[in-house]
Amino acid sequence: MKGLDMHKLSIIFLSVLFLSVCGCYKPEPPPQFELQFQQPVLDNIISDQILEAAKLQLVWQKSIPVQTGEIPKKLTIIGDRVYLLTDRNYLVSMNRFNGNIGFSRSIGQPGFPVLQISRYKNEIYSIVGNELLQIDADSGDNISLKNYHYGIVCPAARNASYFYIAGSNRRIITYNAKNNVQVFQVAAEDDSQITSVLADENIVVFSTVSGNVIAITPDKPTKLWSFKAAEFVVEPMVRDGQGLFFANKDTCVYSLNVADGMLNWKFQAGAVLEKAPRVTSRTVYQFLGDKGLAAIHRLDGTLAWQLQHGSDLLSEFGGKIFIITKEGTIVVMDEKTASQLYSFNLAGVSVFGSNVTDSYIYIADNKGRIACLKPVEN
Repeated sequence: MKGLDMHKLSIIFLSVLFLSVCGCYKPEPPPQFELQFQQPVLDNIISDQILEAAKLQLVWQKSIPVQTGEIPKKLTIIGDRVYLLTDRNYLVSMNRFNGNIGFSRSIGQPGFPVLQISRYKNEIYSIVGNELLQIDADSGDNISLKNYHYGIVCPAARNASYFYIAGSNRRIITYNAKNNVQVFQVAAEDDSQITSVLADENIVVFSTVSGNVIAITPDKPTKLWSFKAAEFVVEPMVRDGQGLFFANKDTCVYSLNVADGMLNWKFQAGAVLEKAPRVTSRTVYQFLGDKGLAAIHRLDGTLAWQLQHGSDLLSEFGGKIFIITKEGTIVVMDEKTASQLYSFNLAGVSVFGSNVTDSYIYIADNKGRIACLKPVEN
């Protein structure tokens, strides 16, 4: 019995010793991976002194919760919304008149190309990589995500019935908007690569690298008209009312009548054009590279003025034209006299939106701040 008791005691002793040793060992917790966000910056993106000197007023400002190192990339103005896209494909939708955020979400993996943010009624759509993403304009929830097995070379277009996708196979491939069933394909007669496509309920217009501009019926590949420019049609073409405007690498800006494809005018820019024009009710603004920015009379295609260091249009207001320069300053032009009124510097502002419909100006900086400004009325 004593031997047995001693054996039991030994087992108990060893068990207690084992548990004591184990109790001293505390395994390290698994590493925690948390997204690091920049702290919101509360001060104004522009000082009151600059606002006063620039004759502007701050309408609203928001601080977007971006990750550390993430920066705003593009501002797109559509209807009553302004969309901010970051370099990591994070999209924020805001009411452009009061800054209220509608939704914010990732729309694709960082590094995937986002060709354009477009809107049709209550739907936002975009080509992200080789996928067509459709999301609800109010909630930001996915409506549909379609993957295509071919490359997509320019932003998609749509109307009530169809999506028009320009593939790397040099075809416009038309899909039923409800069920994604392919309906028809169409190509230019010379089989050249497509650069841009526009659509509404009555007409589809596409352009190519060899200078073709072709209009077809929306539901079948029946040609309505065609126009031939000398060279590459720069993406995207711009339609405004019955006018169709585009830049061409033959150094000219064109205006066509969208109903019949007839030439309204051709402006000789004297520079190789790489960007699409901005079109307002009276003026067509065209970036000329090293030669700056040209303002062209929309009615007849004649030159209104040219700003050597101009880069893009910000907005128009009461005969004043707000232009962003290559150096990041803003120049205010007088529409009647075609002269500079004044200029001011927006240090730290890195992204500017181009507004062709009214006077509001949209800017953002690398700290995640976005602001809406408007000119002060006299």
